[in-house]
Amino acid sequence: MTVMAPILNAPQTAVLKLENLHRSFKQGARELRVLAGACAELRPGEAVALVGPSGAGKSTLLHIAGLLETPDGGRVVVNGRDCSGMGDRERTQVRRTDMGFVYQFHQLLPEFSALENVVLPQLILGRSKAAAEARAVELLSSMGLAARLTHRPAELSGGEQQRTAICRALANHPRLILADEPTGNLDPNTAELVFHELITLIRTTGVAALIATHNLELAARMDRILTLNNGLLVETTLARR
Repeated sequence: MTVMAPILNAPQTAVLKLENLHRSFKQGARELRVLAGACAELRPGEAVALVGPSGAGKSTLLHIAGLLETPDGGRVVVNGRDCSGMGDRERTQVRRTDMGFVYQFHQLLPEFSALENVVLPQLILGRSKAAAEARAVELLSSMGLAARLTHRPAELSGGEQQRTAICRALANHPRLILADEPTGNLDPNTAELVFHELITLIRTTGVAALIATHNLELAARMDRILTLNNGLLVETTLARR
């Protein structure tokens, strides 16, 4: 087990670099330090598990990596671009073009069908409706949802909802997927199915993925495991393909 050192002159092939991240929160008169120099690097086609006890700061780390939150110090580099000094508009654009997000609860829009939920982010990016629908059908069909395209989220099972959410995250051909407990709300059999399909998509598309999970069995099947420990990311050698 080794603590990851800051990345200084790594090749510009990394999809995501987190360099010397610091983040603290105020709890009354007390300062709670969540990140204390955390570093990580993700490369294309790599699935990396993010583990740690509840309250360790996994969600905070994902929010910072996803440009949803600003660290107190350190850098977030996405596809070679230092995002640390970007304004809100630039950060939003990077999220739209380079990132996809998957949450524990699917966060699908309830009034839209599975197809429409996957089409919508593409329309926001400026893709034509025809191209967006073709991409959505391709993704949903690859996840075994070809017969569920017109169903709204309430008409889908938990596993189908989460698979639709994964398709939505991949709709705009992102380079990076950030997932926060993507199988945490599913029963074991459904979690296994969703995890398998998510990993398959990561492998076939070449996207990099940072996946927070409490399921150490699933974590051990990814390429690497990063444990958030005392504000640092510690890499273990338990993971396997």
